[in-house]
Amino acid sequence: MRMRKFTIVLTLIGAALCLVHFIGLDPKNMLLFSFSVPLWFVPIFADIRDVNLYFAYFLTIVSWGLMGYAIDWYVQKYRTRRHSE
Repeated sequence: MRMRKFTIVLTLIGAALCLVHFIGLDPKNMLLFSFSVPLWFVPIFADIRDVNLYFAYFLTIVSWGLMGYAIDWYVQKYRTRRHSE
């Protein structure tokens, strides 16, 4: 069984980012808008005030998880290639 260390850690970071915003510790939305990749693209398509905040949280957590998964996949590929040589 492969370890998914980066997937887990980055998903938790995304969840923590959303939690910090949800409980009000990010009053000017600087953390959420700076570190939520999906929210970077929302102004292209719609007004940011019209976006469902819970959907934005979901997309933020998923995007952080996908970044972790991509890193885990690359690390596994690198280790497999290195051991086969």
